[in-house]
Amino acid sequence: MQDQELNFEGVERQPLRVFTEKAYLDYSMYVILDRALPSIGDGLKPVQRRIIYAMSELGLSAVSKHKKSARTVGDVIGKFHPHGDSACYEAMVLMAQPFAYRYPIVDGQGNWGSQDDPKSFAAMRYTEAKLTPYADVLLGELAHGTADWAPNFDGTLEEPLILPARLPNLLLNGTSGIAVGMATDIPPHNLREVAAACVHLIEDPQASTAVLMKHIKGPDLPTGAEIISPRADLKAFYETGVGSFKARATYEIEDGNVVINAFPHQVSPARVQEQIAEQMRAKKLPMLEDVRDESDHEHPVRLVLVPRSSRVDLVEVMNHLFATTDLERNYRVNLNIIGLDGRPRVLGLAAILGEWIEYRIATVRRRLGHRLEKVSRRLHILAGLLIVYLNLDEVIRIIRREDEPKPVLMKHLKLSDEQAEEILNTRLRHLARLEEMKLREEQEKLSTERADLEALLSSPVKLKRVVAAEIRADADRYGDPRRTRIVEREAAQAIDETTLIPNEPVSVVLSTGGWVRAAKGHDIDPRTLSYKSGDGFQAIARGRSLQPAVFIDSTGRTYCLPAHTLASARGQGEPLSGRINPPDGAKFAGVMMGEPEELWLLASDAGYGFAVRLKELITDRRAGKSVLNVPAGAATLPPVPIPAADALVVVVSSAGKLLAFPASEVPEMPRGKGNKLYDLGHGKAAERVAALTVVPARGSLVVWSEEKQRSLAWADLRAYRGERAQRGAVLPRGWPRSVERLEALAPPG
Repeated sequence: MQDQELNFEGVERQPLRVFTEKAYLDYSMYVILDRALPSIGDGLKPVQRRIIYAMSELGLSAVSKHKKSARTVGDVIGKFHPHGDSACYEAMVLMAQPFAYRYPIVDGQGNWGSQDDPKSFAAMRYTEAKLTPYADVLLGELAHGTADWAPNFDGTLEEPLILPARLPNLLLNGTSGIAVGMATDIPPHNLREVAAACVHLIEDPQASTAVLMKHIKGPDLPTGAEIISPRADLKAFYETGVGSFKARATYEIEDGNVVINAFPHQVSPARVQEQIAEQMRAKKLPMLEDVRDESDHEHPVRLVLVPRSSRVDLVEVMNHLFATTDLERNYRVNLNIIGLDGRPRVLGLAAILGEWIEYRIATVRRRLGHRLEKVSRRLHILAGLLIVYLNLDEVIRIIRREDEPKPVLMKHLKLSDEQAEEILNTRLRHLARLEEMKLREEQEKLSTERADLEALLSSPVKLKRVVAAEIRADADRYGDPRRTRIVEREAAQAIDETTLIPNEPVSVVLSTGGWVRAAKGHDIDPRTLSYKSGDGFQAIARGRSLQPAVFIDSTGRTYCLPAHTLASARGQGEPLSGRINPPDGAKFAGVMMGEPEELWLLASDAGYGFAVRLKELITDRRAGKSVLNVPAGAATLPPVPIPAADALVVVVSSAGKLLAFPASEVPEMPRGKGNKLYDLGHGKAAERVAALTVVPARGSLVVWSEEKQRSLAWADLRAYRGERAQRGAVLPRGWPRSVERLEALAPPG
């Protein structure tokens, strides 16, 4: 059987680049316009609009009974929003949470989450919902010809494109969303303030942002708290549409305790309690004894901090917590919306209110026009009915005798089709004289209304007055006092850890396996400590708890850790590799502590070294700082302090030779290979510097080998004195040639 040739006739062909670009742009515009960004008219995203409309169609008004949320979600995804039920339900939950929405649109019954965990709401089969009274601001005029309608996703129903909001819900409840290449972050505001600004802008369309801010003081968060940003910061994002502001929790002092009674928007009290407890466990808040949550129905937010004594500065403690926990939070502002032209734009406050007022005036004009059309139609019908009363006998005769009375009535009495149809549908009992009087009264009333409507529609000034009056009425009905105080404050500063830690003597002990620990005091014998199997003592540094411990590895890199953060010497310590990142295969050679200006001798067993200030070795990088250049095949020797220029540097080689020379001959530099300290000779590649130390003036030297020690007094060192980079003299007969380490002792007294 022969293969049939493929026929591509009639199939559109286009380059892959063109197709993918168009497909991605189409997807991007869908995400921007139909998912993530709100419309300026009603301030809603499509899923929110569809939920509210579906609930109204189900009869779930504020005066009705609650119904299962699953029923609403089913209607929404089945009729208008063919997406996931969980995402739809989550959007519905958000509109019901009083700590998430400044003016909730959904009235929930059951578990709808908490401020501690907004995602802890029950499944939709358990919860019930209806609309709140505030929802009437969005839906109240929907049946009055004020909205544009479009087919739903399968073309069987129609849905409103934008709800006829009577107030700028966009600013009242705010929103956030992430689209493709853009995002929006609009904070919530107070209804009364926004309404007052709208009325002012209607009366003075040229009003500046500064003037409008006399009404709108700033965002008004659902959870209260306080905004501490300078007024200039608020004005900046109201003018440009982009910026940020800081919100901070509020607290009171009760019986010597701190009581936090309001948290910033979207901050979990449980998370804050956990952050405070973590600091207490880490001993960063030694002035606090306890933190407990005393929230209940009477006090929805009540976090109590108990100080250790009455002498604790509670204001300082709170400033520290503002700086280190979510008690103070920064909020991004990006007033990115879909404007009346259907395009996404970033607008300032005046532009947003101005465009919304334009939308509102157009909506009221449509509502009044719709009403005028209905009134005119009814007056037309009434005129026909009154003709009946003037020609009642003739009408009855035509109806009785004619097979098709409608065209005859229209011809004899000069009636329209609508009027004739209404007359034929009128019952005989409505033809009484009393009914005629009612019709004339209705005609007079509607005529007056029509005149008023026509006057309003023909006068932009009168139309604006109606809009302003309606905004004032809604503000009186739905408005409430501001919850979030605006208090300009200085940025919070964390308490310096060093002020919380006692400055006491400590000894930092390093093991050969790279484990470190810190012990209080300087009288500890590191060799008596417990070490892991196969591990042992490597080095010890004595200093203060507030000083950094500086470690150096075999590659010549230094690392720093605060001494007070190291593990206690009561245990076996902690591995340094868990706190810093040394190169693979590197081992630690020693540890240093002291004042920043103290000199230390760094050297490699290749016989090179230099003096360096301790401050040059300090770094905050986990990967450390390269200081000593170690030649290939060589290793770093343990660093030793240089107490004074008249001290002696003592170097011992693996060949059993010892050299002592003045410390003043060692050059000082911040990093590098250093200068030659000891001459290993030519052709003696196997010889290495076994150990070195610095002996203070009139001090003594202890030479260790296989746990045996020999001493050399200051006077005895004269026999080994020389200049830097010489080979020195052989140790006395009978002394071991394999020296393990040198120990310098201070002079007695």
